[in-house]
Amino acid sequence: MGLLFSKIWAQLMSCQEMKILMLGLDAAGKTTILYRLKLGEVVTTIPTVGFNVEMVEYKNINFTVWDVGGQDKIRKLWRYYFEGTDALIYVVDSSDRQRIGEAKEELERMLQEEELKNAALLVLANKQDLPNAMTPAEVMEALELQKLRHRKWFIQSTVAPTGDGLYEGLDWLSRCLSSR
Repeated sequence: MGLLFSKIWAQLMSCQEMKILMLGLDAAGKTTILYRLKLGEVVTTIPTVGFNVEMVEYKNINFTVWDVGGQDKIRKLWRYYFEGTDALIYVVDSSDRQRIGEAKEELERMLQEEELKNAALLVLANKQDLPNAMTPAEVMEALELQKLRHRKWFIQSTVAPTGDGLYEGLDWLSRCLSSR
């Protein structure tokens, strides 16, 4: 009986392992978000050439978060990170109205990939503190998220340096991935 109880307790207390891929155009705030989640503080970042990878534990889920550079030439390499991805965090610079169409095209291209067909999608409408930032509703409309009928998705407003909205987004992601 003690062995049965210890097995049940271990299952209840163990963390699920999940691979999270964080992508978005360059300068959207991906690296700032990653280190805000990992360290709880803002770090000075430079454009990511390649990737950063960190383990982030949140609500009984161990997220292996892959932050992959978003420069135009690097985006062609994104697909090599898709395999085994449980969720995609797509970071959008809400103040970059000129490139929202480009952000939409990149997201559409990724979501057509077979390796991401079952991945949950969390869109972070970042930089909400900047003047002229699009609201999450405007970002949702510009990305045409409402057309995603066969995918779990959520959009969350965020301010990466302060952490505003990040944990609300992770709450949704945690619930979504725990229900699988």
